This record gives sequence, structure tokens and C-alpha cells, in this order.
Amino acid sequence: MTDDLRDVPRGPVSAGGGGFGSLTPERARVLFFVAARASAITLLLIFAVVFGTLFAAGSGLSGASGAIAASWLAVHQVPLTIGRTAIGLWPLLPTGLMLWLVARDCARAADHCAADGDCTPTDLAWIAGAAVGGPLLVTAVCLAVADDASAVVALQPPNTSVAFAWVIGLQLLAVIAGVGLRHWRDYTDLLPIPLPHWVVSGVRAGLRAVWRLLAVAAVLTLVSFLVHWSRIGDTYHNAGNFWGALGLTLLSLAYLPNALVGAVSVLLGGEVHIGAGSLGVFGVDGAPVPAVPLVAAVPSGPAAAWWFVLLVAPAAVGVLGGLDCGRNAGDHPRAPWATLTAAGVAAVLLTILGVVAGGDLGTFGWLGPNVAVAAALAFLWLAVPGYVGVLAARWFAPAPPAEYDYDEPDYSAEYEDDTYDDTEYEEDYYEDDEYDDDYYDDPGQVVELDGELLDDDPELIPQIHRAPDDDSEILDAEVVEGDH
Repeated sequence: MTDDLRDVPRGPVSAGGGGFGSLTPERARVLFFVAARASAITLLLIFAVVFGTLFAAGSGLSGASGAIAASWLAVHQVPLTIGRTAIGLWPLLPTGLMLWLVARDCARAADHCAADGDCTPTDLAWIAGAAVGGPLLVTAVCLAVADDASAVVALQPPNTSVAFAWVIGLQLLAVIAGVGLRHWRDYTDLLPIPLPHWVVSGVRAGLRAVWRLLAVAAVLTLVSFLVHWSRIGDTYHNAGNFWGALGLTLLSLAYLPNALVGAVSVLLGGEVHIGAGSLGVFGVDGAPVPAVPLVAAVPSGPAAAWWFVLLVAPAAVGVLGGLDCGRNAGDHPRAPWATLTAAGVAAVLLTILGVVAGGDLGTFGWLGPNVAVAAALAFLWLAVPGYVGVLAARWFAPAPPAEYDYDEPDYSAEYEDDTYDDTEYEEDYYEDDEYDDDYYDDPGQVVELDGELLDDDPELIPQIHRAPDDDSEILDAEVVEGDH
């Protein structure tokens, strides 16, 4: 098996005419959908939430435009200042749904490009430009609206460079996720160096490790909800009415991904900062928390002695990742490199999630995980136990056939014995009644040359007259049947 994915034979790469290099009306329509559809759906949902909230609260519509602009910026995690309160901790659920829409549209655009031929860097630039350009245009409008609305509502317009940076960064992440995960093989040639095969196994193992850590964090969060159910009920008692309880529920669901990222940091042995306090496996420092059901489930007492058992979870995830690398890397001696790749990919992803999941929340201070510590612990938990998993896979678990086999094609299955059966030729083409054995065993076959009869003496055969220009042509010779 080759370690270089660039050795795989592919079709010819077009110079731009097969994809979006020549912008036809059909391709322009695809790019327009990439630029506008996700943004239009996001704005439609924002309109529904803002006007529904204003009608439920019985307030006027004078601040609707400012609320819509602020909601768009909040979906893109842009820090805002409302009155004197700085808010940088925005819910991840709306952001994740928006990025999922963008990634899906980019993947479909890449499929359309691949249907016309191999995608080129120009085509990828067209898709990325469309995915970023549409939201940037909406962001510019929202910044202008926020500036105008500051005279009516207590909303200070954010820094323009910071807002554009958040929008561009999130949209590019969606492009990479949508196009890269589905068409990663089409873009390996864009890399300056060959891509070893074990890198692919490592990246996949790193993605699986992050999903497993988030799944364990979801179970831990659910258990914490059940244990602290009484405190959660107290927050609903203070909601006032049905609409207040519904608002608290929707707000808690929107911030649930943030809580899962923080729970992952706790599982790894790190800390989650809650203003002046912190929460970790080895200690809890109490601090005021927002009165929402999700935060009410955070333990407030001292750390229990059995909490260190939670560290078994990242160790188990690391061993599973090592098993995946040992069985799927294709080359056992290089499986440790795949394990290190998986640990690095998981650390980078958790760093991105930690940065997005944390932020300032007014008087409560900064809420979120300790990103640097969580990333370092993630790398260690997935690298060291992962190597144990690689050894276990090498000793006990044989490597299954690779999902993508880049060896020379094996055509043996197409030429099996049952396809060309010897008995078929023996029965159909070599029947005894068609070919008489006596004809070949007859010693009476002679060669007549210039009137003389010659038997099959090998010494006499080379004396047959041949053409001077063609050694294969025999002159004045014929085969006749001799007399018995």
C-alpha cells in the first residue's frame, strides 16, 4: 500500500473551464445560493424570534431593527455592548445551525463543480468567496443599522474589524467542513507536499475522539441536571409566567453546546471559569451564576473524592482512538504517527470550540473553559493512552482491509475459474469428432518440393526455397497426402 495519496491515478485536472472558471448562468445560480440561502434562512429565523419576543412582551417595534442587527452579530459571536453591559458569551446552537447550512450549500456547490470535471483552486476560491461574501454584505448592513439604532436603543456598534473577522473566520470554517469532509481527496493535490496515508486515518480518529468526548460530556451534563433538579425548579418559579418559562427553556437549549464544551474541559482535568469562581474535577470555587436552568445544574459544593474517576473517560477515548489508528492506518509501524495526528486534530478542534464557547457576560465576568490547559490535556490524553491502543491493535486486533485501497488494482476476481471453465472449451471446441487424431498421427504426410517427395526430416526442412525478402514465405512447396 502506498503512503502517498498523490500517487493515486486521477482524471485530468481542468484549467478552469470545467468548473466555475467559466461562470455560466447555471454556475452563477449555484454560487448565488451559496451566498444567500443560509443568510436568508438565518435572517428569517431572527425576524421570527425578535418580533415574537416583542409581541409576547407587549412592547413597541421601535427597537426591532436594532434587535435584528444585534441578533445577526450575536449569531456570528461578535462581542456587543448593550448599555454598560459587555456580552461576548453568545449561544453556540444558533451559530452551529447557521454554519451547518453554509457547509451543506458549499458541499452541494462542490458536487455541482465535480459533475462538470475535476475542481480546481479557482473553483474552490469561487465557492469560498460566495460563502463569505454574502454574510459580509449582511454584516455591513447590520453594522450600519446598529449605528443608527444606537440613538433609540442602548446598543453600541461593535468594532468593524472584529465583526468582519468573526464572520470571515466562521464562514471559512463552514467552507472547510462542507467541502473538505466530502471532497478531501479532490484537494490533496493542492498541498505543497504529498499527503501520507496515515494522516487521513489520524484526522478521522481525531474527529471521532472529539465526538466521543462530547457524547460523554452530554451524559455527564444530563446526570448533573437530574442531581440538581430542585435548584432548576427554583429558577422556573422565578420566571413569572408561561412565556418567561418558555424563554428560559429556549435560552438554556441555545447555550447547551457551550455547557458541553465546558464539560469536556472538566472531563480532561481542566477547569471551567465562572467569573471569579471555577469548576474542576479536583476543586470547586463558588461564585455567583446567572439564574438560568442550565447554569443552575453546575455543582456548587466542594469537589467529591470520587470525581477523579471521571478521568477514566478521556483515557478510554484515547485508547479507542489508538485502536482506530492501529487498525486503519494501513502500516503498523506508522500507526503512532497517526495517533499523534489524531491528538493534534482533537486539540485544535477543542481549542476552536473553547474560544467560541467562552466570553464575557456582564457583571458575572468571563465564563468558559481554560482553553490552553484543555488543549494540552486533550493532546496528552489522546496521545499517551492512544499509543496503548495502537499496541493493543497490533497485538490482538488484526488490521481489516483499508476503506480506500490505493494498491495496484486486482483483477483476479474478474477472471475466476468459474468464468472460463476448462470443461467448456473441452466440450464445445475440442470435440473428438471434429479433430481426428489419425490425421495428426499419420506418418504419411510428406512435402513435395520441385517434384520430389520429402518426409518430415528436420534436416531437410530448412532447405526449402524461401523468398529473399520474407523469411516466412515458402516458394514451390505444397503439402500432399502420401500413399500408404
